[in-house]
Amino acid sequence: MPDTANDQVTKYLVKDPEQFAQNLTRVMEQVGQTMASYATAENNAAEGSKMADNIAEVVKTFSKVGEYWLSDPQRAIDAQTRLVTQYANLWNTSLRRMIGEPADPAIEPGKGDRRFSDPDWSENQVFDFLKQLYLITASWAEHLVEDSDGVDEMTRKKAEFYIRQISAAASPSNFLLTNPEVLKETLSSNGENLVRGMKMLSEDLEAGHGKLKIRQTDSTKFEVGKNIAVSPGKVVAENDICQLLQYDPSTEKVLKRPLLIVPPWINKFYILDLNPEKSFIRWAVEQGHTVFVISWANPDERQAQKGFEAYMHEGILNSLSIIEKITGEKKVNAIGYCVGGTLLSATLAYMATKNDRRIGSATLFTTQVDFTHAGDLKIFADQDHIQSIEKDMEEKGYLDGSSMASAFNMLRPNDLIWPYVINNYLKGKDPFPFDLLYWNSDSTRMPAANHSYYLRNCYLENKLSQGEMVLDGVKLDLKKVKIPIYNLAAREDHIAPPQSVFLGSGFFGGPVDYVVAGSGHIAGVVNPPSKNKYQFWTGGPAKGSYEDWLNNAEEHPGSWWNHWDAWIRDMDARQVKARKPGGDKINPIEEAPGSFVKQRI
Repeated sequence: MPDTANDQVTKYLVKDPEQFAQNLTRVMEQVGQTMASYATAENNAAEGSKMADNIAEVVKTFSKVGEYWLSDPQRAIDAQTRLVTQYANLWNTSLRRMIGEPADPAIEPGKGDRRFSDPDWSENQVFDFLKQLYLITASWAEHLVEDSDGVDEMTRKKAEFYIRQISAAASPSNFLLTNPEVLKETLSSNGENLVRGMKMLSEDLEAGHGKLKIRQTDSTKFEVGKNIAVSPGKVVAENDICQLLQYDPSTEKVLKRPLLIVPPWINKFYILDLNPEKSFIRWAVEQGHTVFVISWANPDERQAQKGFEAYMHEGILNSLSIIEKITGEKKVNAIGYCVGGTLLSATLAYMATKNDRRIGSATLFTTQVDFTHAGDLKIFADQDHIQSIEKDMEEKGYLDGSSMASAFNMLRPNDLIWPYVINNYLKGKDPFPFDLLYWNSDSTRMPAANHSYYLRNCYLENKLSQGEMVLDGVKLDLKKVKIPIYNLAAREDHIAPPQSVFLGSGFFGGPVDYVVAGSGHIAGVVNPPSKNKYQFWTGGPAKGSYEDWLNNAEEHPGSWWNHWDAWIRDMDARQVKARKPGGDKINPIEEAPGSFVKQRI
């Protein structure tokens, strides 16, 4: 039942005015200390300069969109009329509610929008009006950008990204006085929530050395190697770029072909080994795979000149040599995840030219080899952005992990930024412990040479799919890659969109099985069969358009993991006696997950 008018008033009364005033004083003192600390941070001047450049870029982008709409007076009038009409509809429905008449909302939040879940967003007319006013304005602005047909694609993508950031930040749910849930919490606790929140804000600014490093989980509840990334194994080799891990077998017999996993270096490998229930690594071991995983170093200035070429030679190719030495096998099955898959694909083209046949099959998790339809990260990869990133990397020899973490968070601000701002700093509550968000916050640096090469050759110039990428003097041609490929996309992936992965399938020279998993870039991959979540689609090679392929594909409930395992066994199901880490050839260095993955920034 909706609250009565008296109930509505009672909820928004201060319980103890004296205590409330004292807490507000404490809040203001904490704010002053926080701002003073921020103002004296070492990198504050540089961050101020970057912010000015970013604002200038936003203004320039919106100016181009504005020019399109204002260049045609009728077009501009139509756009304004749509907004005014919606405002008038909101006003009329609000007036009808005020006099006690039933009225449908002028606009409703989108499905899955959890910002307005508190009942007062609908039952209290003030907050309901604010909510609808915001939704109408934000929707109108977003459609204004989307419908800017006369603006070039890159400018429109940038404008769409910027408008998402602005509309997410401007939500009334983000402010004390316009969020009923926060306001009730503040009044009922006499402002204690704000005292706790400002303390957490100060701690997060200090942890970020002047940048706000928003805590997304209770990191004190996790420790790599203790209750996360705990699959048993050994580090069997290491160099300046990576450690190579081999996991203990859990079956008496294993597949003859070992399995090498090449994870992205943008994140840490243990996304595939979060805990025993979610671990793809542990599951693969249980199916009888001899699993090797590359654990990339968290680079500093010593790796500044380590580029794609070094990551190929010292990472993948060196690992293949170590695996052959340990197991005696001359062929492996390989997996590449995200940018790890891009590197693996480039390496396959290099190996094909060199007649190196040590990889017998390749599996690509949410991997792009063609960047024509690349995801939202493409807006950070135009010439100006790349030059700015390269300038930053010149000073240290690497890109700070916080920069990449911020970029990923900004792709989903209503999921990864603002809920934590509200929960932490306005409600004053500690976030819940969540292993996935712990991994998400455990960011890594990017070596200057590697990151620059990747951005320019892939995102900016799209050289790999065009046969123009060069590694170690070899021009790479994906058509020379004849081995079977299992190409996994995720239907809701905003980093490697399924359309982009679909297009990339056509550049290889051998058989490619294109498979689409439900959910996104992480959950689509980390989806153990025991959970029976989501679904996946199979339809053979990626022919025609992505939409036609998906419409004709067969949908299967649950995880794709067993389907992949059957695909591997169809090629070579021979088994041998289980192999211990290092075999009789190499003495292991240390226990898995190794020391490299424990290096934090």
